[in-house]
Amino acid sequence: MFAYLFGWSLGYLCKMHYVSVENLSKSYGIQPLFSNISFHIEEGDKIALVARNGTGKSTLLKILSGLETAENGKVWVNKDVDVVLFEQEPVFDESKSILDNIFFHNHPIINAIKEFEVASEEQDVDKLSDAIGKMDDLSAWDFDTKVKQVLGKLNIHHLNQPVGTLSGGQRKRVALAKTLIDIGFEHKHVLLIMDEPTNHLDVEMVEWLEHYLDKENVTLLLVTHDRYFLDAVCDEIWEMEGSNLYTHKGDYQNYLEKKAARIESEASSIDKAKNLYRKELEWMRKQPKARTTKSKSRQDNFYVVEKKAKEQLVDEQLQLDMKMSRLGGKIVELKKVYKSYGEKVLLKGFDYTFKKGERIGIVGKNGAGKSTFINILQGLDKPDSGKINIGDTVIFGNYSQTGLEVKTDMRVIEFVKNIAEHFPLASGGTLSAAQFLQLFLFDPDKQYTYISKLSGGEKRRLHLLSILFRNPNFLILDEPTNDLDLPTLGVLENFLSEFPGCLLIVSHDRYFMDRLVDHLFVFEGEGMIKDFPGNYSLYRESIVNGILPPESKGSIVSGKTEKKEVPIESEPKKKEEKKQFSFKEKREFELLEKEIDDLTKEKKIVTEKLNNGDTPFEELQKLSVRIGEITQHLDEKEFRWLELSEMKI
Repeated sequence: MFAYLFGWSLGYLCKMHYVSVENLSKSYGIQPLFSNISFHIEEGDKIALVARNGTGKSTLLKILSGLETAENGKVWVNKDVDVVLFEQEPVFDESKSILDNIFFHNHPIINAIKEFEVASEEQDVDKLSDAIGKMDDLSAWDFDTKVKQVLGKLNIHHLNQPVGTLSGGQRKRVALAKTLIDIGFEHKHVLLIMDEPTNHLDVEMVEWLEHYLDKENVTLLLVTHDRYFLDAVCDEIWEMEGSNLYTHKGDYQNYLEKKAARIESEASSIDKAKNLYRKELEWMRKQPKARTTKSKSRQDNFYVVEKKAKEQLVDEQLQLDMKMSRLGGKIVELKKVYKSYGEKVLLKGFDYTFKKGERIGIVGKNGAGKSTFINILQGLDKPDSGKINIGDTVIFGNYSQTGLEVKTDMRVIEFVKNIAEHFPLASGGTLSAAQFLQLFLFDPDKQYTYISKLSGGEKRRLHLLSILFRNPNFLILDEPTNDLDLPTLGVLENFLSEFPGCLLIVSHDRYFMDRLVDHLFVFEGEGMIKDFPGNYSLYRESIVNGILPPESKGSIVSGKTEKKEVPIESEPKKKEEKKQFSFKEKREFELLEKEIDDLTKEKKIVTEKLNNGDTPFEELQKLSVRIGEITQHLDEKEFRWLELSEMKI
């Protein structure tokens, strides 16, 4: 009895044990996804799961949710714990409305809220009066407030609309609302499993979701490519690699440092095994066929050493060394471009001239005209009025959300060869289609897989490959981070940071935008577009602080911004005389150019060392601190340079 009471009190004081997994294995055909992995999840854990595409992240989540079964191993879930899964491809009752899909529980409170929402939307006074009475009787208003917050923040309206009529992004947001409302309804113990929850959300929605998950204090297992979201929500990172599962406490930066140290240690271990293998191999060749007990033991050990010596560390990096088509002096020029759909104004007298090497991020709420602008720029859509002049040497590469468009199913290698047999390199050589595929982590077996059999992330990677294979010099990336794994994203960012052509990015991934863009086109709706000189974090910080630099306070006119918000079609006021440089400011301006150049060169060197697998762990730590300092100094000096450059010398 005492033992029972002691055990009960100890369990009460400790965190509740949610899930245990032992020696779990799963394969598709002859290809193993993961084998013999084990882990535990405790109440309050917030874990991010990281792995390259095709290693079974989504499959593992479905096994934990009971939607799939493993071939071997055990999964134990506490009987008092509800497992709620948010999938990349949500499943609905297509014939029912948004309201019926979200409020699927048959419970008095849920039914009362559902009746209240229907009566509100129909504006039926009698029904609304009855619904309010039921809400009062059941004390359902607190939960209704939470429901309204979720629906409002995710921009979900018209609740009677059939789910079957929704777009992909709308379906994802409805599924997210359904999940969040579900975990908030009478669940005491919930394990929330989320597979890429930030896809198809704009940045404001992502930031709200960060705060919501933190405030709700849920137990969470998460797959995401959004590194800022990962750091804000999770405090532990699990990495699946091969048959192993590595655990890292702390943020994404700490994970990268620990992984670099682990790879260095493994490389050293393999080198030692190779040296021992050579000695043991020589001994094995000299041995007679008859084996003593002692020699048998040594021979058995030889095969263990041999296995270790022949291990290969997989370099999950895309080594992109493309030869960009020459870009002439004339890029793209847009003059007084207007575009509307009915009464909805998207572009209102847009003027801009693109320059060589421009790196522009596009931000704004859904429906503000971002996709329309991209289509007009490429000639895929026509403006209502205005001129668009595109240089003769411009070759667009459009990485769109629609993904691969393949008329008939074919093997991966056939798809690439239909584009070209060889890919030109900057060094002057070429790569065959098969060699190029291997650089994108498509091994020989995967190259002969049918495209329909690829995972979502593998299809996105193949889509990116097909665009770069065409050798573009003006890249347009519309939500490029969706479904790409973190190893691929890291190397893609390194490649794009050195890309000499023009770069136009639409993305909700703040980390990705911060690394790559120099300024932003901010789509505010009603045809208003502002040019902000800086990356996304600077832009959000300026909004939070209520301070926007002068350059961001007007509509874009010929690539510059006016000081006052006036309609494009109205006559702009005469610009004020620019202030003259003092001798001190002129000297400061000259020094800033040199300092920015020096910092940029140092940043490139430090980045190369960080990406070099041979850099010692201690030096990696110092370099990680230094790259942060350099980035901060660059931001400060570039902002000051912009201030001074507005003045006449």
